[in-house]
Amino acid sequence: MALPSSVLQTLALSTSMQCPPAARCSLLLRVLASVTLHEGLRGLEVCSTGLDTQEVHCQTVRIHRASRRLQVEHQLQVHFDCFRVSVAQPLYVTLRTVPHFCGIQLGQHYQVEAGNFSYWVDRKRKAIMVQVPEAPGSPDHFVRLCFRRSVCEDAGALVRGWAATPDAIRIQMCPFGDGECPEAEALWDAIHYHPGSQALSWEPACPVSGHVSLCWRAEPGGPCRELRHSGQAAHGGVKYLLVDTQPQLCLKFSTNLGLGVRCPFQPRHFPAWKMTIQPAPAPGLLRATFFSPSPAHFQVRLCHRRRPWLPACHLAPQASPLPPASSDPTAHPTADFVFVDIPRDEACAPGICVQGWRTDVRFSAPQQLCDLPCVNQQSNRLSSKKKYGDQQVAQWLRGWTPTWSTTAQVPDLVG
Repeated sequence: MALPSSVLQTLALSTSMQCPPAARCSLLLRVLASVTLHEGLRGLEVCSTGLDTQEVHCQTVRIHRASRRLQVEHQLQVHFDCFRVSVAQPLYVTLRTVPHFCGIQLGQHYQVEAGNFSYWVDRKRKAIMVQVPEAPGSPDHFVRLCFRRSVCEDAGALVRGWAATPDAIRIQMCPFGDGECPEAEALWDAIHYHPGSQALSWEPACPVSGHVSLCWRAEPGGPCRELRHSGQAAHGGVKYLLVDTQPQLCLKFSTNLGLGVRCPFQPRHFPAWKMTIQPAPAPGLLRATFFSPSPAHFQVRLCHRRRPWLPACHLAPQASPLPPASSDPTAHPTADFVFVDIPRDEACAPGICVQGWRTDVRFSAPQQLCDLPCVNQQSNRLSSKKKYGDQQVAQWLRGWTPTWSTTAQVPDLVG
């Protein structure tokens, strides 16, 4: 029995503090779901994934058959048991039906709040008094007075505090002025791309020390995964040669003036290639097709996601080696796109995604496709999709005349 996609209505998240007597306080995540009852809905599953640790915790709630039948199309609110979380922890929470149905899922990113410090400035005594968060059983805290520079200018005193626990988030306050700490956002925007040399450079306005690397995001707003061999020491600036202008490619900064991530190609002012997955004409195969506004070489691989809601994808250990993308002059003598065929049984295994990237540049951010067309190739629905896909191919190719090569080296990628 199929379920309508509207059966899952809302997913609400909040945090609370639990302080039992004679025990340390715990920070909890509360989950409230709103659903529309359906005869085929047997229960709900909610999972919380810590994006910093990749730990996953799930809960399942069953809905009795009598309730499903008597209250069909009625709205039901479900309160799940609380998940234990950490201060300032980044989370991704998903809500799915039981049994699971493809495409019926709610997901939400959530950032656990950080504790607040308060302060007073005693100008007569030339002192700063800081009060740390207090709760029964809460840990001790450290407080430090620092001198801060911001955007190449002195910003005065800075108060930094954090809990005396491993990996605690550090909270900072600037007690002079309006209390807000000036950000060094202008430093991260000093990024330049040179189309002729395909070079990406960061040229801050003042000397900066620290670490800079290239990273890529599998989805907008997701974690940025560092590209191998892209880390550089920041001695006033960095430069990367032969960089692919993909929207998901970003620069990650960790310097003495702060942290930052910038994705210079995200506004899509730069030409970018695209990968699509469709059934191949031969049975038992899927076809990865690449479209590009300029000559380029491509490679594909299969990877495995351990959880369907996690963007991280690791190399599939049992996947067959795949050749570089190549054209088929016998089937498409005038085509300007390239493709590679993938064994359908391997690509349609649970949790498998396809990654494609350029091999004629030094730094390329892969495109990752996970919702593969793993349906009967002979169905009418698939035929209509293929016809629509051919129309998209024609639209992409209009006005493009790139050339292609199949002898390319595979660069190092994450995972």
